[in-house]
Amino acid sequence: MQKGMHLDQERCVRAVRSKDARFDGWFFTAVLTTRIYCRPSCPVVPPKAENMTFYPSAAACQQAGFRACKRCRPDTSPGSPEWNRRADLVARAMRLITDGVVDREGVPGLATRLGYSTRQVERQLFAELGAGPLALARAQRAQTARLLIETTPLPMAEIAFAAGFSSIRTFNDTVREVFALSPSELRARVPRTQTAGTPGVLSLRLPFRAPLNPDNLFGHLAATAVPGVEEWRDGAYRRTLRLPYGHGIVALTPKPDHVACRLTLSDLRDLTVAGSRCRRLLDLDADPVAVDDQLRTDPLLAPLIDKAPGRRVPRTVDAAEFAIRAVLGQQVSTAAARTHAARLVTAHGEPVDDPEGGLTHLFPAPEALAALDPESLAMPRTRRTTFTTLVRQLADGTLQLGVESDWSRARDRLLALPGFGPWTVDVIAMRALGDPDAFLATDLGIRRAAQELGLPATPAALTARAAAWRPWRAYAVQYLWATDSHPINFLPV
Repeated sequence: MQKGMHLDQERCVRAVRSKDARFDGWFFTAVLTTRIYCRPSCPVVPPKAENMTFYPSAAACQQAGFRACKRCRPDTSPGSPEWNRRADLVARAMRLITDGVVDREGVPGLATRLGYSTRQVERQLFAELGAGPLALARAQRAQTARLLIETTPLPMAEIAFAAGFSSIRTFNDTVREVFALSPSELRARVPRTQTAGTPGVLSLRLPFRAPLNPDNLFGHLAATAVPGVEEWRDGAYRRTLRLPYGHGIVALTPKPDHVACRLTLSDLRDLTVAGSRCRRLLDLDADPVAVDDQLRTDPLLAPLIDKAPGRRVPRTVDAAEFAIRAVLGQQVSTAAARTHAARLVTAHGEPVDDPEGGLTHLFPAPEALAALDPESLAMPRTRRTTFTTLVRQLADGTLQLGVESDWSRARDRLLALPGFGPWTVDVIAMRALGDPDAFLATDLGIRRAAQELGLPATPAALTARAAAWRPWRAYAVQYLWATDSHPINFLPV
C-alpha cells in the first residue's frame, strides 16, 4: 500500500471485490449509482467496476456529494497509516486536524503551527486528499456528532456544541447531508438501552487493522505506569489525560477485534481529541501487514514476526510528558524511574477525582515543573541540569514536541540539550514524536537481543544491518525487545 493508492483503479477494485479490511482507511469507494460511499470491506454486494470511483478521504467523498453507507459506516474506519509514518506538511497537518486544532484555532492557527501560509496548507491538502482543512475538520465533527448521538442521552444542542459545530442549524444540516438521516433519526435507530449510561462517561470501540499483538503494547504501558497517573486495573490500562478544555480519565481494554475505550471527560468538547490521542498511544492506525512483510525479509527477524505478528509501538498521549519521563529514566531501573515520576506527580500534579479507581493526578505541566527548586530533585547534579533545561524549553515554547513537530528538527534541538545522547533522543523520537523509523542501536536490551539472534551487536554494525528494515525500524525494536523476559513484554494478568 502506498501514497495515492486511490489513483490505482484496478487495485482498488480488487480490494473492494475481496472485501479486504486491510485497506479500510487507505481509500474510500464512492458508488456513482447510489451516491453512497463505503469502506473497501463493506459487506454489501460490490457494484460494477464502472460504477465505482475512489477518494483518499471521507471529506473528499462528502464534498463530491456522496453520503456515508449505513451498513459499513466508513466514518468509523481506522485512520490512514500515512499520517503517522510521514513528517511532511500534509502528514503533520492531518495529525493536527485530528487533534482538533482547526476547531479550536481555525485554519490560520493550523498554518501558523506548521510554519506555512494558509494558502500553501490548503493547496497541498487538497492536492493529496481532495479536500481542504475546513472540509476535513467538518468530516471529523460529523463523526463525533454521530458517536454522541448514538452512545449518549445528551440533548442535541449539547451534542452540537460538544462536537464543535457553531450552530444547531449547521449541526442538523451536516448530519443530514453526511448520513442521509436527521440527528433524531440516527438516535431512533439505536436500541433504547444503548443510550443509557453514566453522565460524562462514554464507551467507544477503537478499530484497528489486524493483526494486533497486545502483549508488548499494554505490557509496556502497565510496567512503566506512573502511580497516580496510570494503572492497570481489571484488565484495562487506565490513565489521566490533560486535554484542551479540561481533563479526562480513560480505560483501554484489548479485545479480539477492537480496543474498548471508556472515557470520562470534564468537558465533552474534548471527545475527538481524547479519542485521537488514545489511538495514537496504541498505534492503532498502523498497517501491521506492510510493516511485518518488510521486516520478515530479514531471515533473522522472520521467526520473531511469525511467532507473534502485529506488534505496535507503544506511544504517548502527551509528548512533553514522555520527554520528561525519558530524562527521569536515564541510567536507572524502570522501578526507580517510576518512583522519581511519582514524586513529581504528588508534589506538582493537578489533583483529579477517580471514583472508579486509584488515579489521583494529571502529570505536571512543564510550566509547573519549570518553577520547582532544582535542589529538591533526588538525582545527580548533571541530570538536574538536563531536567531543568528540558522543562524550561518546553514551558517557554523553545522546544516543541507536539504532533506538528518536524521530526528531524526536533531531533536536532534535543541533541543540542545538555545530557541528551542518542538513546534519549531516539526513545523520544520513537514514542513521543511517533517516528516509525527511530532506532535504539545503543540500547542494552537491543544489543543483547541482536547478539542472541546472530545480528551485529555493536551500534554501528547493527545500524548498518537495520538499513534494510527501514522505514519500520521502531517496530523492529519491539520485536527485538520481545526476546527478553522483562515485564514490558507481557500482558498483565
